[in-house]
Amino acid sequence: MKLEKILELPECRTLSEGDPNREISRVFCCDLLSIAMGKAPADGVWVTVMGNKNTLAVASLTDTACIVLAEGVSLDEGTLAKAREERIAILATKLPVFDIALEIYQAGIE
Repeated sequence: MKLEKILELPECRTLSEGDPNREISRVFCCDLLSIAMGKAPADGVWVTVMGNKNTLAVASLTDTACIVLAEGVSLDEGTLAKAREERIAILATKLPVFDIALEIYQAGIE
């Protein structure tokens, strides 16, 4: 599935578009940055409630395609600007982590 399909989810608002043509491999849910650093899949969608600059650093390190901030979490403007510069897609939703991860999976991740 391509990232553009996730960017179109009505429950999410796009904070940083990234590369809409990027292939997505799977959904990954984790709120501990140290675990995400070692286990987040390249080309994955990372669903978390950790909305800070370290989240962006881990996404960059692991080559995560998209971060979905759940539970109404957002990022500051400086971190968003860096995400746009690095072409990391960031979405925000009010849905709980499980609900949005399931929705992304049902949208077509193999």
